[in-house]
Amino acid sequence: MIIFVITSLVMYYNQDIKEQKIYNILDQLAVTINSQLESHNMSDLEVALLLSKNSALVAALENDDEDRGYEILSDITSSIFKNTNKHIRAQIITKELTIFARSWDDMYAGMPIGDFRTDLKYFKTHKNPRTAIEVGRRLGIKATVPIYKNGEFLGFVEVISFFKSITEFFSTMGVDLYVLLDVKYIDTAVLMMENLTIDKYVVANRNYNNGHVQTLQKTDFKTLALNRVTHKDNRYLFYEEMYNGESELIGCFIFVLPERYIDYFRNPEDDISFLINITRNNLYDVTKEKDKKNMYKDFEANSLVYLLDVVDKEDRQMFLDEAYSKFDKYTKDELIQMMLNRKIVKKIDGKIK
Repeated sequence: MIIFVITSLVMYYNQDIKEQKIYNILDQLAVTINSQLESHNMSDLEVALLLSKNSALVAALENDDEDRGYEILSDITSSIFKNTNKHIRAQIITKELTIFARSWDDMYAGMPIGDFRTDLKYFKTHKNPRTAIEVGRRLGIKATVPIYKNGEFLGFVEVISFFKSITEFFSTMGVDLYVLLDVKYIDTAVLMMENLTIDKYVVANRNYNNGHVQTLQKTDFKTLALNRVTHKDNRYLFYEEMYNGESELIGCFIFVLPERYIDYFRNPEDDISFLINITRNNLYDVTKEKDKKNMYKDFEANSLVYLLDVVDKEDRQMFLDEAYSKFDKYTKDELIQMMLNRKIVKKIDGKIK
């Protein structure tokens, strides 16, 4: 009897700890998506503000020179990509709400977009820039800055992104993201009419993992929205609401995490967030932007051990040469201790396909 009671208490305790851990992961995912959105908002807004102050671009808009506007936008965004490897999608909208110029093509100049961009009504009563998730012909993050010259309103400059890099960011953590727009907005989001639908939602991010779609199709989204977490097909599904710039609920973010990856995340009582699991990936990505001849020389040995799992094949020999030269200075016991410490922040394998 005593053994049975003890066993029951242990099982109950373990289940309680696991449930706490699941909801801790949910909280961390919510923090992370908001952090990623804020980061994109600020980055895109910075570019939009700079473009709004470009005198040549403002002059082209003022003179209704669409060809010149496209040339300037295209040159600027091409230069940004060349020097930072970052794709920028920028467009200029006239005060009549027609497309003046877009950085990625010159085919739609003059096209009216007022019917698709009800969010621009905000600027009838506001002069300050705004960045938010908005429904247009596609759902996207839009940083919009009104353009004025000598107090006269000329139009808008916008920088737009479509969740591609955010989806990739979560994938590096082993978490698959689905950006879901309420289907009632599909008459506006006309370029998403052929997108995958799940329940009453349209999938907005195009680089989603197709491997979880069947599970999502079987999910009761009303229950998921209420509980914010559900478990199905050996996967955990996490729910976070999505709002536009007017604080209207327009959809949700769904995060899918296979059950087998739960153990890689830290327990709720730990002081360090599970987000430390991505630290090595971020560190390596930044390092790769530097001159590869000097890629690892500034790292100490105890830092290099954290990069072991994330070095690309083509860089591995360079990495090993530098690592071995530094590891030679340590005793066997010191190297063992380094590896033991390394396991504390073991990353999640993001290849869930």
